[in-house]
Amino acid sequence: MGDWKVRKLGAALGAEITGGSLANAGAREIDLIKSWLAEHHVIFFPGQAISVEEHVELGKHFGELEDHPNLKNPFTQHPYIFELAATQGGVADEWHTDITFQEEPSIMSILHMVKCPEIGGDTMWTNLYQAYEEMSVPLQTLCEGITALHDALPHSRPDKMAIHPVVRIHPETGRKLLYVNEHFTRRIVEMSAGESEVLLKYLTEWVKNPRFTVRYQWTPGTIAMWDNRCTQHFVVNDFEGERVIQRVTVMGDQVDSAREPMTEPWVRSGYHGATSRHDKQLRQFLKGQKI
Repeated sequence: MGDWKVRKLGAALGAEITGGSLANAGAREIDLIKSWLAEHHVIFFPGQAISVEEHVELGKHFGELEDHPNLKNPFTQHPYIFELAATQGGVADEWHTDITFQEEPSIMSILHMVKCPEIGGDTMWTNLYQAYEEMSVPLQTLCEGITALHDALPHSRPDKMAIHPVVRIHPETGRKLLYVNEHFTRRIVEMSAGESEVLLKYLTEWVKNPRFTVRYQWTPGTIAMWDNRCTQHFVVNDFEGERVIQRVTVMGDQVDSAREPMTEPWVRSGYHGATSRHDKQLRQFLKGQKI
């Protein structure tokens, strides 16, 4: 199936891979992809000719697939394909890891760039290992002992919530990484609303450090794959015209913390006032979980 050539795109992450076809990929190709993902975290295969069914079959090599739990496809109807079209308002221009509002989020995503503008509409990724490793030791220690509430508010579903550690362990590499994002993360569970706001703002800005990132310029037919457990991504909303992507999502991630939370969840006690609204969502989630 060809001689693969790997070109590293950035110091932090990312590689472009050419010289072969992903259609009807076999065991050799899947093993190579897994090794490339472990090393580069996001990989790109330009110039691929792949059908919807071949796309889905490729995804099934890596685990269980699901369509998007909240968003509907504008054009293509398939139980395992999630489609975004810029003409329908589908531009994910906030940094995020896919579907962290679920207890078992996405393991990885495989995207097919069906149509894109000649200029603009690039996507950026950031390395969450590096974001954790370059924090100071006191901040690392604090973040290892706290958790965060994630929800699907961007999809008009704030009732869909999950709590994940702020620092998690990657199940395959054993490395620690920072696991909060500006799109889905709402609240540090063990802190007051005011304290949470300050820390989350710092952490979600920190992951955007250019030193941790790579930016990719798309061409039609490119296949991208990324590990959702150790990356975030962001679409640059600087284009006009149509941009259509199709994605399969490998689900079933088990999010393990670096250590147990250092304290109980923080919710306001005593008489409720106007500021109690900041604790309402967390209180509702904890009540539903009977924590």
